[in-house]
Amino acid sequence: MSERKILIIEDERKIADTLKVGLMEQGFYAEVAYDGNIGQRLLQSHSYDLVIVDINLPGINGYELCRLIRKKDINLPIIILTSMSTLNDKIEGYNAGTDDYIVKPFEFRELIMKIRVLLKRSMAENIPVGNFLRAADLEMNLDRKEVIRNGQKINLTAKEFQLLEYLLRNKNRMLSRADIAVNVWEMDFDCNTNVIDVYVSYLRNKIDKNFSTKLIQTQVGMGYILKDNSN
Repeated sequence: MSERKILIIEDERKIADTLKVGLMEQGFYAEVAYDGNIGQRLLQSHSYDLVIVDINLPGINGYELCRLIRKKDINLPIIILTSMSTLNDKIEGYNAGTDDYIVKPFEFRELIMKIRVLLKRSMAENIPVGNFLRAADLEMNLDRKEVIRNGQKINLTAKEFQLLEYLLRNKNRMLSRADIAVNVWEMDFDCNTNVIDVYVSYLRNKIDKNFSTKLIQTQVGMGYILKDNSN
């Protein structure tokens, strides 16, 4: 297998250069951009397997870079690596399209683990298994990254799409917050955070709010279930 190419977009040169050396020691090929504008140009002219991006960057910030990447490629794995640690920061990052959010200071081993998980998942997404999902009048086309309900196209962020896919693949089954945390966010569930509840609320507003049949239902004290009574 050829080296997997990783782009690091980080304006703190010591951190960026240390990351590059560490990644190359782990068998990856790494390039560095020290500001958002250079990062964008590299993304436009080169192909990468994964991007690591800071938020506070000269030029284009990390949130906007994530949005630009997602307009071009819905599947390219993105990790935000930043000192910004509030829940609102994380929510904005996931809304912008990042796959994972790591707060500085961080453990390099954890970063490597998350990189390998995202790259493995990215490769698996190319395997055409179960690429069309349905519940009632809701349809998800994984090849086209498209969601339609009752003929109406619904626009989702990358993380909302992943969450809905997991719910659809497990329709009519109660899913705990821990299940969702592990399978969608690929992290242990933290009972002190409401990120999962926030994202379920986002999803409900898009796929349930304007329709008479509510698909996503809450099991109090247990979790969530996407009910399909059409069969």
